[in-house]
Amino acid sequence: MRRYRYEIDNVRAHLRSLWTIIGLQIIVILALWFGWSQSSRYLTVHVPPDLRSGATLAVDEVPAANVYAFAFYIFQQVNRWPDDGARDYGKAIFRIAPYVTPRYRADLIADMELKGRQGELAYRVRGVQEVPDHGYEERRVDVLAPGVWVVWLDLDLFESVKGMTVKKTTIRYPLRVVRLSVDPETNPWGLALDGYGATGPRRLSGAELADEPGKGH
Repeated sequence: MRRYRYEIDNVRAHLRSLWTIIGLQIIVILALWFGWSQSSRYLTVHVPPDLRSGATLAVDEVPAANVYAFAFYIFQQVNRWPDDGARDYGKAIFRIAPYVTPRYRADLIADMELKGRQGELAYRVRGVQEVPDHGYEERRVDVLAPGVWVVWLDLDLFESVKGMTVKKTTIRYPLRVVRLSVDPETNPWGLALDGYGATGPRRLSGAELADEPGKGH
């Protein structure tokens, strides 16, 4: 009889230990669930365009090539007036508003108003394109500070009024780019144009165009 009592006591002790283990597992599961629920739902990874040599990527690290591509694309959009600059310039500023800083947006609006008063918008068609053989290379992106860059764009600028060409020139634009991840829904890049860096835009001479791409900025 005593033997059976010992067996029953052993079984009860074993059950208690099992319940203890189950309780600990529940606590661990709850802790893991809480940690998972508090973690970021989305991670932004900027993948460089050339992966032939592979790439080691860190979360939120922005490769220079991506900064250059962003600056060129947004700047090209704000300088695209397909029909009439008097209407198209304002539409372009509104369209790219999530991709520029408030300061640069104010500068663009002031520039639009000035050009309007000087009669430089009505019926004006405008566009910019990259100068051949002056595309991206590492020297075209300067890192000023963490999350702050200057991108050097060599662009052909074309303007016409009622079909007549009024401007055709090549300009080097130093564009300041900053991190601005305040609204990922409207700006998934997490970057923004912040105006001009260095001394501002300047025309390129024929000798500079014939020189090594990107040299002399």
